[in-house]
Amino acid sequence: MREIVHIQIGQCGNQIGSKFWEVIGEEHGIDGAGSYRGDCSVQLERISVYYNEAHGKKYVPRAVLVDLEPGTMDSIRSSRLGALFRPDSFVHGNSGAGNNWAKGHYTEGAELVEGVLDAVRSEAEGCDCLQGFQVVHSLGGGTGSGMGTLLMGKIREEFPDRILNSFSVMPSAKVSDTVVEPYNAVLSIHQLLQNADACFCIDNEALYDICCRTLRLTTPTYGDLNHLVSLTMSGVTTSLRFPGQLNADLRKLAVNMVPFPRLHFFMPGFAPLTAQGSQQYRALTVAELTQQMFDARNTMTACDPRRGRYLTVACIFRGQMSTKEVDEQLLTVQTRNSSCFVEWIPNNLKVAVCDIPPRGLSMAATFIGNSTAIQELFGRVSEHFSAMFKRKAFVHWYTGEGMDVSEFVEAESDIRDLVSEYQQFQDAKADLEENEEVAAEAEVDPLGH
Repeated sequence: MREIVHIQIGQCGNQIGSKFWEVIGEEHGIDGAGSYRGDCSVQLERISVYYNEAHGKKYVPRAVLVDLEPGTMDSIRSSRLGALFRPDSFVHGNSGAGNNWAKGHYTEGAELVEGVLDAVRSEAEGCDCLQGFQVVHSLGGGTGSGMGTLLMGKIREEFPDRILNSFSVMPSAKVSDTVVEPYNAVLSIHQLLQNADACFCIDNEALYDICCRTLRLTTPTYGDLNHLVSLTMSGVTTSLRFPGQLNADLRKLAVNMVPFPRLHFFMPGFAPLTAQGSQQYRALTVAELTQQMFDARNTMTACDPRRGRYLTVACIFRGQMSTKEVDEQLLTVQTRNSSCFVEWIPNNLKVAVCDIPPRGLSMAATFIGNSTAIQELFGRVSEHFSAMFKRKAFVHWYTGEGMDVSEFVEAESDIRDLVSEYQQFQDAKADLEENEEVAAEAEVDPLGH
């Protein structure tokens, strides 16, 4: 089977990553000790994509857990999933990165990275046919962003022909932990542009809005935000974990979703999202799911898809439903909102249907959109970056770790280029008019009748 090595790094990455293992463990019938307690053969059919089978029918996640301080690791070890992971899978430093990208990328992180690569290599060597890696991290702090991107660069060098995906939590002004987030994020995006094949952008601001507006939570906790992320990750990886036709591996997903190598940042979404009390008032139908999926309020990235155009879209439906109805609904969406899809990529909406719904739901759908509207997110981070960098505020913390100021300048211009590339493809028109005129002239009777 086509195995995936999962790497979670930094505090946010480890919290989301642990939630991901909890959710897919439930879906595959694996309990907190790694034993199979499921009731359906499909659960084990592709279990080897994410789990290694140890002796005594124990299933162990193919995961590497990394942090520059021991705290997060200790809390995972003492959680109910603590016994699930291999003890060698935990790799941690003791100093922390102090929200400093340069510490994670150049000093503290660089000291620890060999140990992490050893753990990654040993997981990769145990695979029959490794399809790639997925990294879960945030771009606002020091470890997930600085060391996360360092690690991805090293993995890219060592496994150049394998797919490298990331689930990246983007910082936002509304839910900000640290003042230097824009620096850490822009320096990370500069690296992700070069080293990642596909990047699922998850945005704290959008998650917060979903919790408050849609789920009606008065004070959302990080637990609530992480739950939303794990639903999305479970949805995105469905077609890898259960038998199905479409996007059944990371490479197919990347080939179908990335029209130009730099434009590999996706906006994920999930449906149904309903407030706790009002679930019984809604019928879950394919039409309802489709409508919710394309609703701007369900997007996990804080930018409005209506202000851009979709280059490509993948939808993953889960549950017992008629494929014909799914196709009809999506055709309706495309014909009704044709202006939201670029016309120069025909058939740019792909669908997968998997019979197994997520736990506790009869049907659900996950949305992955590659939309030019995501330039809003990059534009916002870039503005905050420039405002601080113009005054050289906080820069000494980075140069003090041996980083060069020119790297800031380079990262800033790179993200600006990215924004203008998205804008260029949003405005691009298909040369259909010219072709039609030529065709129309050719149809005129040659004798002039």
